[in-house]
Amino acid sequence: MPSGKPPASPFTPLDFQLVLLRRMADHNPDPVEDARHTLGVSVAQMREANKRWQAMVRSPRSRAAASRYRSVLGAPESVLTRRVGDLECEAWLWPVPLWPDLRFEVLLAPNGAVWNEWLVRAPGAEPPVLRTLADLTPWSCTVDEAARAFAPARPLEGTAPTRWGLSFAAPDAEGVRRDVVAEFTWGLLQRVAPR
Repeated sequence: MPSGKPPASPFTPLDFQLVLLRRMADHNPDPVEDARHTLGVSVAQMREANKRWQAMVRSPRSRAAASRYRSVLGAPESVLTRRVGDLECEAWLWPVPLWPDLRFEVLLAPNGAVWNEWLVRAPGAEPPVLRTLADLTPWSCTVDEAARAFAPARPLEGTAPTRWGLSFAAPDAEGVRRDVVAEFTWGLLQRVAPR
């Protein structure tokens, strides 16, 4: 007997971009609002996409994370081999239209479990020039780019599964080194604050 509810529409790559933005809105509502307008979606649509994503992730019948990403984003644009310590891992990368120079990366352990999921610079894309604190604007760089530019950087535990932090020293506009903490959501810089 039909339930009377229409079947849920498939979760799309556009919906996934809204999930990424929803988490970023906690730190940077203005760029998120601009991005939402660029995508032509309402606040309600962004909330609904996030609600559906959370339901998929938390469902007792949920697919494994790798399968979930393939079902939502399709086949990866590219598959690369990455070394993590002594292990060879597979990195799946998908384009993200909001950020053409970035890719959404899912890093798979040798047993197929997802180890990491975040935004990285697209292969062949020009990385940002990061020399001073002034270069660290919202959405300007990824975790690994900031860590390389301001080594040695110390990783910090994030406040949520999709958040990361880095602690490092970087020069200000006058060349004075300042101790700061950079916060990232889905691997993309959100804000920098004094340590």
